[in-house]
Amino acid sequence: MAQKRLGIFGGTFDPPHIGHLILAAEARDQLDLDSTIWVLTPDPPHKHGQDITPLPQRLAMVELAIGADDGFSLSRVDIDRPGPHYTVDTVKLLKQQYPDQTLIYLMGGDSLQGLPEWYRPDAFLSVVDGIGVMRRPGDEIDLSELFSLLPQLKEKLNFVTAPLLEISAQQVRRRAKEKRAYRYYVLPSVYRYICENSVYHDKVISSPIAEDCHSG
Repeated sequence: MAQKRLGIFGGTFDPPHIGHLILAAEARDQLDLDSTIWVLTPDPPHKHGQDITPLPQRLAMVELAIGADDGFSLSRVDIDRPGPHYTVDTVKLLKQQYPDQTLIYLMGGDSLQGLPEWYRPDAFLSVVDGIGVMRRPGDEIDLSELFSLLPQLKEKLNFVTAPLLEISAQQVRRRAKEKRAYRYYVLPSVYRYICENSVYHDKVISSPIAEDCHSG
């Protein structure tokens, strides 16, 4: 019996937006994944010194974003252990939890370019079964240099063709703070949560359905 293929989609998700969902769905389709687990990173080492929304709020938003899709689930692998949270340690723990599944780590083109600077990249490549890179139109990545620095990468690399989505979590946060439109950058449930809990706004919105959330 063939092993199931499990995608690993990690991030800060501050907040999870429709770009995350579309990319995760495209990866599932193009890489023939049986399911994808979202790994919420509480303490990302590369974001030390930056303002990050408290974990309980980000956790609630991820649960709202993926709750309607049976092919998505949330892992607490990093939530339930102290940081800093390095990807190599996360994948090792997931390998223990899912010993009979093929683990495919999903990342963007920018993360692939920076892979040689990751914490213990060789160890990461040794433990993961494959890497799915969600490549956007126009991306230019020097694979020859990457392969020379990380020879293991060549046999594990797969590309996912993703639509061009000019949406980022930083953009959503900025638009919310500036009282600009962002309603359709996130799912309705996430939008309501942001409004009703004043996640990125200065003022709590009392409307139970958040219809008037800064006219967003």
